[in-house]
Amino acid sequence: MPTPVASPLPATRRTYWHDARAPRYSLTFAVPLFVLYEVLAAALHGVSGGVRNGADVMLKAPFIAAFGGRGPLVFVGVLAAVCTWAVVRDRRKGPMRSSMFGLMMAESVALAAVFGGVIGTLTAKLLGPLQGVALAQLDQLGVPGGIMVSLGAGLYEELLFRVILVGALLWGAKRLLGWGPVASGSLAIIGGALVFSAFHYVGAYGDPFTISSFTFRAIAGLAFSGLYVLRGFGITAWTHAWYDILIVMFGGG
Repeated sequence: MPTPVASPLPATRRTYWHDARAPRYSLTFAVPLFVLYEVLAAALHGVSGGVRNGADVMLKAPFIAAFGGRGPLVFVGVLAAVCTWAVVRDRRKGPMRSSMFGLMMAESVALAAVFGGVIGTLTAKLLGPLQGVALAQLDQLGVPGGIMVSLGAGLYEELLFRVILVGALLWGAKRLLGWGPVASGSLAIIGGALVFSAFHYVGAYGDPFTISSFTFRAIAGLAFSGLYVLRGFGITAWTHAWYDILIVMFGGG
């Protein structure tokens, strides 16, 4: 019987691609994104006039309707309780390694840079050069406000459009329509991307509608939906945040 040969790779590298998707890492990795967004939103409240990311407002609206001024705190409490339960439950599968979070951040930054180039290039090939797609009302918010909205986009847009919307479409296609995994996944990813793109034109701070900007964001939605399926919530949220920050700092095309 041949003698087993030990893997030349350390455990952190052997398990990184799997563990980065696990709730104990994925959800914990998203916590600093939440803290940074909320702190910056509070600090800029007087300058920005209380402007926050639209997905943040949508997610908290039912709680505000039910609990009034305490609604946002109730929302945060519910979100924290669900995430804590998931992390604690998942930690039973193995200990956490702090080195993972540095690797996850490096992956998120790299993916954001790649997405910026690929999405812009693909949209330009389909419709011609982009005309500076940017975050809504960036001139009024300024760079700090744009970064704040970008952080909120990474957290709350991924929670709303990937975790909730894509998850609901996937469940409905499988359970209600009886579709297979490929058809269900395609419906969820494409449908979620179209709704995600349309969301950017809604409300007082929505952008003026153009085919090029809608296509740009629909392609981004496809990319983020695919990334969520492959890499989980934490990396997708941070990738989205860094991607939007690059748009704020350097323009959209």
